[in-house]
Amino acid sequence: MAGSVNKVIIVGNLGADPEVRQFPNGGQVCNMKIATTEKWTNRDGERQEKTEWHSIAMFGDGLIRVAQDYLRKGDKVYIEGQLQTRKYTDREGNERYNTEIVVRGIHGAMVMLGSPNQSRRGGDYHGDPGYDRKVPAQSSRQQPEQDFSQDMDDEIPF
Repeated sequence: MAGSVNKVIIVGNLGADPEVRQFPNGGQVCNMKIATTEKWTNRDGERQEKTEWHSIAMFGDGLIRVAQDYLRKGDKVYIEGQLQTRKYTDREGNERYNTEIVVRGIHGAMVMLGSPNQSRRGGDYHGDPGYDRKVPAQSSRQQPEQDFSQDMDDEIPF
């Protein structure tokens, strides 16, 4: 294989409301914590559960606006991104490492997965970076009804 792949996909629940921070250069990042939970039954028939917490760093004005406007603690979300580890120095001068899922550009995606909280706020967001925050997200995805009554014997292009 000539190259390598760095792709992460998780589906989980937000542990807190998204937090947006501004950079001195005018850019911004949206940080989130997402929990994924694995459930199983052990050999003794007892139910077991393990929760993993994932740090998310999301870039891109459209995604950040949607996260800020529509996501809340507890909401279920699909995240697609890349793993990145960064090194930093803490207040005591110790070197630390933080691994997070970075969502940006064509290497990432975020899809809200219809929790009851999201239904109250107007539906799912499906990637329109130019959405108007005054218009509910679901209105941007409504499509006219299509007539599927045409003859199905037409040539199929594949």
